[in-house]
Amino acid sequence: MVKVAVLGASGGIGQPLSLLLKLSPYVSKLSLYDVRDPTGTAVDLSHINTVAECQSFNKDQLVDALRGARVVVIPAGVPRKPGMTRDDLFKVNASIVRGLCEQIVQTCPNATVLIISNPVNSLVPVAVETFKKFGINDTTKIMGITTLDLVRAETFLGDYMNHSRVTTVGSNQFDKRRMHKVVSVIGGHSGHTIIPVMLLKPMVYMMKPGQYDSFIHRVQFGGDEVVKAKQGQGSATYSMAYAGYRFVEYILKSIQHESLEGLGYIPAYVYLPGLKNGSIVQSKLGSKELEYFSIPINLINGRIESVDTTILDKLSKQEKLLVDKAIPELIDNAKKGQKFIRNAAKL
Repeated sequence: MVKVAVLGASGGIGQPLSLLLKLSPYVSKLSLYDVRDPTGTAVDLSHINTVAECQSFNKDQLVDALRGARVVVIPAGVPRKPGMTRDDLFKVNASIVRGLCEQIVQTCPNATVLIISNPVNSLVPVAVETFKKFGINDTTKIMGITTLDLVRAETFLGDYMNHSRVTTVGSNQFDKRRMHKVVSVIGGHSGHTIIPVMLLKPMVYMMKPGQYDSFIHRVQFGGDEVVKAKQGQGSATYSMAYAGYRFVEYILKSIQHESLEGLGYIPAYVYLPGLKNGSIVQSKLGSKELEYFSIPINLINGRIESVDTTILDKLSKQEKLLVDKAIPELIDNAKKGQKFIRNAAKL
């Protein structure tokens, strides 16, 4: 019996994510919370003949929404709006994540907490520091979901390979559903901090001239394509919901002790000092100051057993350059989140 709570269930990501979770055979209770009453969403989903029991909770019922939750997913927050700076966005969403985590600590401190809200690079540190403030230093259950970058990498690489010079016209020999075997993503969850990693290096040479650089750019800035296509009226919601569900299912399979083999390198944005092999990542990347990084993880019972450092031994020269470029930005992003909580604690 696994209860999953979605905090921000009425939003553009929260609704489709809740639908996908309702379809999961691993979820017995689905708790939908939002400051905008999600009753309609819960009732609608409850008509689907799957195992999960749906319950809705309004802005005054956060404690009830969280009670007994094994997994808490946080897509809550506001999207960046016209005229809003990144700093404005951070302050609003950091306050939201801090408030939610303060209640998680008190109501279901042993739950696995998964952050979708942006900017992930700074908000995961907000969550970690909030837990620390309450005396909980176990960071094996706090993760930032960066799976959308992985989903895009698999999709875009499949598209490029199926239209490359080596592919027979009209055929699709590269199945996008299986591209997790040949590509992963590390780093962070914004712009240049997103680093696609080719697990099979020869694939780079199978692309047309210029395609590899184009591929890198599309993965890093794929969100801009969605914003442009939606004419500035929205950002990635359906693809993010799918990516979020894919990661949550990874967590749920771990809780059910199912085999995770064959799923590829599944990364998450995590606090390295609190994890087994975390110091090895810092050493291989040459920076003890780098405390947060998205890297493949190994799970046991819904928590991080260790981070998988082997992917760092397979980096090409260009991938190493991308990592070097990302590290200063990742350090700054993390410090921003840490200061938000630490400075507030001093007041």
